[in-house]
Order: sequence, then structure tokens, then C-alpha cells
Amino acid sequence: MKFKVGLTALAFAAGLASMVPAAAQEKPSSLGLGIFTFTSGPAAAYGMPGKNAADLMIDDFNAKGGIEGVPVKPIYVDEAQGAQGVIAEYRRLAGDPKNQVMVAALSSANCLALAPIAEQLQVPTVGWNCDTHQLLIDGKSKYVFRPNGNTIPEFIAYAIYLLDRKPDVKTVAIINPDYAFGHDGANIFKAALKALKPDIQIVAELYPKMGSPNYQTEISRLATMHPDVVFSNLWGADLENFVRQATPRGLFTSSQVILALGETILQRVPLPDGVIVGVLGDGWWMSPDAKANAETAKFAEDYKARFGEYPVFPSIKMANALIYVKAAYKAAMQKNGGKWPTRAEIADAMKGSTVATLTGTTHTRADNDGLVDQIVGVTVKSPDKPFPVIGDMVRYKGDSLMPKADQDPIAWISTLKPEFVKTLPKPGSYK
Repeated sequence: MKFKVGLTALAFAAGLASMVPAAAQEKPSSLGLGIFTFTSGPAAAYGMPGKNAADLMIDDFNAKGGIEGVPVKPIYVDEAQGAQGVIAEYRRLAGDPKNQVMVAALSSANCLALAPIAEQLQVPTVGWNCDTHQLLIDGKSKYVFRPNGNTIPEFIAYAIYLLDRKPDVKTVAIINPDYAFGHDGANIFKAALKALKPDIQIVAELYPKMGSPNYQTEISRLATMHPDVVFSNLWGADLENFVRQATPRGLFTSSQVILALGETILQRVPLPDGVIVGVLGDGWWMSPDAKANAETAKFAEDYKARFGEYPVFPSIKMANALIYVKAAYKAAMQKNGGKWPTRAEIADAMKGSTVATLTGTTHTRADNDGLVDQIVGVTVKSPDKPFPVIGDMVRYKGDSLMPKADQDPIAWISTLKPEFVKTLPKPGSYK
């Protein structure tokens, strides 16, 4: 008899288990989104604009009924606690079925650490920043997506813009942060220059530690060398400190300076005209496409009213990532007859998707990497803003600076020829 009761209990448990998938598709009372960014430490100068944008976008979503009728509840994770803490928080949030999607993360190192866990736990994870080209390089990801592009097109774009603007450049110095993003950025920029203008000399590569308060030693070396070009992908408080210290030393007058993340400090630190800057993608809120979009104009003004300054490109990246998530829910529900989607169905909806954003369009390739356009220009005075803006702009198409999904990116760059530059739009053509 006991044996029969055991079988009955097992059969009942199996019946309950078979009901779980159907129950999981009932609309929840709220939808949790794990959002990972830096909210403390030096990197918060970049990370907080992302959080601010998330707050603004989610409030707007909820005012309009949430995502597919479900209110959104953001759960923020501070990446400043380090990789182990970030991983622990990710696992904790992923254990709650109400938190179906993670928007993670800012740091490339954290993205690389979380990617295998996302695949293991089968949680759709949208890298809102995650620039490193290494993230999706094996082409096998099923649950990790990056809608905002990567370091390959981002830093090739600067090499092309530089050679169009200053074709006679001979010497280049690099000052980047001493970790993967800095070294990867330098390698991509150097590889592009070598392929497109082989006679260029790299006269210095300086890699100060992240969080350095003083750059006088590096600035002295650069000032002594007088390179034609100084390239940097410093960011956050590091970039602000470098610019404040380099300006009185005359670095911006003795060399053509390229600040790959320079748009983030235009409202905070005075920059002279002619500094080459961009937005690591298409996220410039004053681009012609952005200005033509009423939703983008409203987002920028609402952001200014709420946070005291206009959005910077990390803000736009976060906003566009959330638009991408919302579009995936809509597509998934349309596909499954209006039922609330599972995590697998959300991931399936992201694959191969094309989503209109605040600043353009993102197309998800077969390897889950996003194709977005690249905007680059130079600082110019603005007639109606108290800070420099980006002028003499160019907008390179997203697929024009990316290798195919199965190609080694650095090897692909080495195949580029000087004639390649002539096939692309010119500075000042984007108006």
C-alpha cells in the first residue's frame, strides 16, 4: 500500500511539473529587469548616465502600461563591487522567474564573466555596453545579445575619419587605460592604420592604471614627442582628469587629439574646436536622425529636466537596449498567440531582429551581435548650447566596418586596402 501511495504522489508531482510551462506563460503582476551598471566609483561618471536613462525609460514604459501590459520593476546591480559580487547578484536575480531578462553589463570584463552563466542558466542577457569584440566571437551564443555594436567598427571608424581629415599624418601616440578595453582598442586602431596607411609610425603606447588621478608623466612624454596624433579611449573620471591636465599643457594645440569617448565630457569639461570625438555607435542625441525623431527629442529634454544635463551616449545605449528588450517581448507574444513568453521565446525573438531605436536601427546578426551605424566628428562651438557639440559629422553604415560573423576580426582588418577609405562617406557628409 505504501508503494502505491508513493506512485500516486509521484504521478501527482509529475502532473504539477507538466503544468509549469503553461503557468510560466501567464502574465505576471510585474516584470523584473536586472540592470547592471556602475553606480559608484570613478566608472560611475559613465555608468550613472546609463542608470538615469533606465529610470527615465522605465518610468515612460510604465506610464504607458509597461511592457505588453505588465509594469516593469528595475533591480540595479552596482558593478563596482567586482566580478565575484556581480556574478553572485546575477545568479540570485536569475533564480527568480519574474526576472526574465538581464540588461548586463557596462564593463567588458563583467560581460565576459557573465556570458557563460547566461548560457548555462538560459537567461536572455542584453549587453547594453559590453564593447569588447571578444564577447560573441565564437558565434555560439543562444542567450547573450549585444544590440549596440562592438570595438571593431568603433575604432576602425576613428582610423578612417582621421585619414580622411588628415591624410598626411605620420606619427601617432596612444594613451589608453591598462586593461582589455584599452589594449583591444589600441590593437584595432593600430591594425586599421597599418592596413590603410602602412607608413604611419606608432611612436608611443602609454597605459596608465584605471583610476589614476594624475597624468602629468604621460602628458610630459606626449608633449616632448609632438606626435601628429594622440589617440585615447580613456573614459569616465579618467578621461575628465586627463583632459583637465592636458589642456593647460598645450596638448590639444600641438597634436590632433582623438578622444574616442569624448562626447561624454562635452558638457562637463571645456574642449577646444577640432578634437575628433564620437559616440561608439550612433547614439548622438543631436544627430540629424535623432533630431528628426520626436521621441528622441522628448527623451533628451525630459532627461535634461530631470538630471540637469542632456544625455550622453551611455544614456542612449541604455535607452536603446531597453527599447530592444521591449520589442522582443512584443515580437515573442505576436509569435505565440498572445501568451506571455518564456525566456527561450524572448531569446528567440531577439535573434535576427531589426529594431528601430532613438538614434537609428539595430540589426541582430546570426552571432547575436548588433549592427549599428558609427557617428564620428569634431568638436565645434554651438550657437545655442553652452558647450561644444559634434560637427563635420560622418555616419558609417553598420555593416561597412564589420567582418562577417565567421571571420577573425583582426585578420579581417589586415585585409583592408587604402582604397577602402574612398568607398565610405566623407567627414561633413552627414547633415
